[in-house]
Amino acid sequence: MSIVDRRSLLVAGAALGLSPAQAQSQTIRIGVLTDISGPYRDPTGPGSAVCTEQAALEFQGRGLTIEVIRADHQNRPDVGANIARQWYDQGVDAIVDVPTSSVALAVSQIAREKNKVFLNSGAASSDLTGPACSPNTVHFTYDTYMLARSTGGTMARAGGDTWYFVTADYAFGHALQRDVTRFVEQAGGRVLGAARYPFPNTTDFSSFMVQAQASRAKVLGLANAGTDTANCIKQAREFGLTRNMKIAGLLLSMMEVHSLGLDVAQGLVLTEPFYWNLNDRTRAFTARVRSRLPNGWPPAQVQAGCYGATLHYLKTVADMGAAAAKADGAAVVARMKAMPTDDDAFGTGLIRPDGRKIHPTYLWEVKTPAQSRGAWDYFNLLATTPAEEAFRPLAEGGCPLVTRS
Repeated sequence: MSIVDRRSLLVAGAALGLSPAQAQSQTIRIGVLTDISGPYRDPTGPGSAVCTEQAALEFQGRGLTIEVIRADHQNRPDVGANIARQWYDQGVDAIVDVPTSSVALAVSQIAREKNKVFLNSGAASSDLTGPACSPNTVHFTYDTYMLARSTGGTMARAGGDTWYFVTADYAFGHALQRDVTRFVEQAGGRVLGAARYPFPNTTDFSSFMVQAQASRAKVLGLANAGTDTANCIKQAREFGLTRNMKIAGLLLSMMEVHSLGLDVAQGLVLTEPFYWNLNDRTRAFTARVRSRLPNGWPPAQVQAGCYGATLHYLKTVADMGAAAAKADGAAVVARMKAMPTDDDAFGTGLIRPDGRKIHPTYLWEVKTPAQSRGAWDYFNLLATTPAEEAFRPLAEGGCPLVTRS
């Protein structure tokens, strides 16, 4: 099978004067498996590859040769699984990103089978650190439990006690609806109904908007992401739903806000653990990568997660030695869990025994056009959830790695 949009980056080996044999033995190969042509392209895609390459560039001169390649999984589990198998068999040591939870769950199984490393940033299903957890997988940026707790729980406690969901009909959408339902019901609310739509081939959501409107629910919960979320918000406004319903964009990101514009997106509430303008470190990271990102846009949270996960992986490889790291992916992940994390995108953190990377999360409200001071100045900070509270408690996930420990 051909690999789509394959590009590579090699750093460090030639500068260190290594022989070809030495360079080969110390070459770490990283594959960015992402959505290059579909609904998740803007918040992941080529930008995820650029941010992964940035982590590799920051390891110049540290004794490693690093190769970064990229491919489009087309949001199809069969395509993603075939690429992952091919890459691992051809010597790729770690796969990064993998938006679309159905693809990520398949890649996680293959990484375990091949004893390689999977650094997930783009997929959200909390099952990746629950029943489907693996000693070879790290779940870095966000997950459905964290999104449900922050955005869903906040809206339920604020009076949104009846919900109707429009849900992408695959693993991610199902997990997000499930996790949000838990917090709605804990707050005394009810789910009045849900409509599942085919993913990734739906662009007309009008029939689902009519069903949501007929439910008389107070909150429209969008258990989707990317351009699907943006299209749902646009069509909800066109059908007049916003006159009587609040919209919960449960995985709404900065890229969708940009696509919608502040006139449409103002007042929406969302959760992101990374925002380019959060602090001095996030601004410094953004300055290093922005010129190489598509359209010169600042990095999105998934793209930043690819940087943070790759940087911590490379620190671990340098600590272990390339030969030992290439020989045993599970040992690499175990060492990653033993080492504290620290990067300019997310600050300090750690990786738990179930593979869940934890860090603070932030609840944001989209600014009005009058509040925005310039391009990409989109968010007001509403609340911060500490790292130890943001994600599902370790004992509640059902991860076999935790049960056996």
